[in-house]
Amino acid sequence: MSPYVLLFFVLGYFLLLLGVAWYTSRNSNNDSFFIGNKSSNWMLVAFGMIGTSLSGVTFVSVPGSVGTSAFAYFQIVIGYLIGYLVIAFVLLPLYYKLNLTSIYSYLQGRLGFKSYKTGASFFLLSRTLGATARLYLVVKILQDAILSSMGVPFWVTTLIILIMILLYTYEGGVKTIVFTDTLQTSFMLGGLVVCVLYILYTMDLSFGTALNTMQDKGYGTIFFTDPNSKLFFLKQIVAGAFITITMTGMDQEMMQKSISVRTLRDSQKNMITLSIIMVVVIFLFLFLGGLLHLYGAAQGVTAVGDQLFPELALNYMPTAVSIIFIIALISALFPSADGAITALTSSFCIDILGMQRKAAWNEARRKTIRQWVHLTIAGVFLLFVLMFYWIDDKSMIDVILKVAAYTYGPLLGLFTFGIITKRQVNDSLVPLVCILAPILCYIIERYQKYIFGDFQIGLELLLINGAITFVGLMLVSIKKEQQKI
Repeated sequence: MSPYVLLFFVLGYFLLLLGVAWYTSRNSNNDSFFIGNKSSNWMLVAFGMIGTSLSGVTFVSVPGSVGTSAFAYFQIVIGYLIGYLVIAFVLLPLYYKLNLTSIYSYLQGRLGFKSYKTGASFFLLSRTLGATARLYLVVKILQDAILSSMGVPFWVTTLIILIMILLYTYEGGVKTIVFTDTLQTSFMLGGLVVCVLYILYTMDLSFGTALNTMQDKGYGTIFFTDPNSKLFFLKQIVAGAFITITMTGMDQEMMQKSISVRTLRDSQKNMITLSIIMVVVIFLFLFLGGLLHLYGAAQGVTAVGDQLFPELALNYMPTAVSIIFIIALISALFPSADGAITALTSSFCIDILGMQRKAAWNEARRKTIRQWVHLTIAGVFLLFVLMFYWIDDKSMIDVILKVAAYTYGPLLGLFTFGIITKRQVNDSLVPLVCILAPILCYIIERYQKYIFGDFQIGLELLLINGAITFVGLMLVSIKKEQQKI
């Protein structure tokens, strides 16, 4: 279909976002930007966080992965449920009790100033890598579908997308994002449902018949029982729990929205609601993945992985469905990118620059610095997206989960040590411990064949990383009563 038609709808969608941003950012200040004045509606936050949690990678990569690993991803989703419960009843009460704006401030009070800076730095690294990987995937699809035929270079496409995001997050921050994420999640889920119904109708399948056909083709398997496999169900469930605890509960972007809710009780309701919706939505994405492989085979399409869904939606479905796909795709793109840029701005201003500790800085100066940081982070995003474009990995969901294992592991170790022990660390040695842990994990993963034989390390690398960090912290700590007074 004509790329100009797609571009018209993309621009119309963006103008709608700008309208919402203008309305919600009126009379905004730094508190609005960082935590939405702690007045966000928990139902809006829960629904909007679906879009942030899923992103364009889930929209494209999860259906594409069904061809190689069937419904194995649902094992991870079961773990998600456990993780969300831990966040709701362990982490959120802690964050509300301490009235935190940045969750990494907890590390300063519990472990020390360098521990605090280390935790915030690992978040900045992890979220930058993860968010730009997600952004790259969707920008590349938009580039291939719309802008390549117009002669627009990839870097210009990326720059335009980032400018769009900056325009509607520059003033309102979290206060605006709570509303724009809700809107975008609605469009994304609407696109998901439309694509499922279209394929079912076109192939004359019912929901049950489609599931049976997927099972016959080997696409419908959920549980994998080989203990040596990376897909072994116990490994996947445990990994899913810890992925959620770290990538949601120890992530400033996700928690920034949760602690913007007025009360702890409402924030907990937000988290439980999010967990239930996530299970249903991700199952639908996997179901769509099975349908796409069946439909692709019937059409003689050879595209696989991340390329399958865009190829079918843009070239083998009606114009209306193609438009819905593009709108749903950018609706998946913006929540993961806008929230990341906003959270990184918040964390850098509060945790690295120490904005809240600078009593001499008035509101106007803080706002100016915050806006410059916001622009700088957008520039960093541009550079990292171009780096991923150069690497051009075939499955971005694998890249993102691997990045999370290496960069969130130290955060897992730091928070776990702080919460479950009463020991006091040697704060000056904490950065060394947190740097050595991922290095040791890399050595273990690289030489796992010689260490474990046929046993394959998968997503549990995150847990190993956290455990190494925890042990390292134990080695550089003493009991509180041993401290000299």
